[in-house]
Amino acid sequence: MSAAFPAERAVILTGAASPRGIGRATAHHLAERGWSIGIIDVDAEAAREAAREVAEATGVVAAGAGANVADREAAVAAVDELEASLPQLVAVVNFAGVSSPVPYLEVTPEEWQRVESINLDGVHWITQRVARTLVDNGVGRIVGISSVSAQRGGGTYSKTPYSASKAGVIGLMRSIARELGPFGVTANVISPGPIDTDIMGGTLTEERKTAMAADGVLPRIGTPRDIAAAVAYLISEDAGFVTGQTLNVDGGLYMH
Repeated sequence: MSAAFPAERAVILTGAASPRGIGRATAHHLAERGWSIGIIDVDAEAAREAAREVAEATGVVAAGAGANVADREAAVAAVDELEASLPQLVAVVNFAGVSSPVPYLEVTPEEWQRVESINLDGVHWITQRVARTLVDNGVGRIVGISSVSAQRGGGTYSKTPYSASKAGVIGLMRSIARELGPFGVTANVISPGPIDTDIMGGTLTEERKTAMAADGVLPRIGTPRDIAAAVAYLISEDAGFVTGQTLNVDGGLYMH
């Protein structure tokens, strides 16, 4: 039986310090809806600055911590630090990730390991640590961020190592959903299509936006707000019967 969804609740967001990133936009969006915010980023000072910005703008409790999420000890320590200064931890959203435009036949062991360690291992280490708290409390929401690239076999800015890691996130979250469901914890995935952020290889020109949008069925590419709204739903009390799912926010680029 799930515990009650607390009125005072916190969410941890990884990779949420980039000024034009999805994570930072989501931090503000969730704070405006009453969530206290914890931000983990590889740049500790940027994480703390982003948290200060959210707190000043919305009045919620917010804190930042630095960690390379691929390093288990650092990931666990960052969650420990944030949990100590936030209300009850109810959700985690794994935004931290790196792109990889390297052609498959040119992928080195170093490139493969760099991408998988952050995009998959890092999601696992952060999620496992947060999940211990969620299970103890009997209520929680876990969200992984995949990519339409995983479902369509690339075809976006990034190529094979990225697609493989993002497909791994889907399998990881489905299995977590099955194991942790009995404890009142849900686990889902958001799979964005092209979003206007810097991970797409720098600020997009209008021409690139138009070309990317042409692949989908809507006449634009996505915005960070599109993803933030999906996150807000999946970590809400209302989404308590939704688990093991992949929500595509991609303008119809991939229909399944």
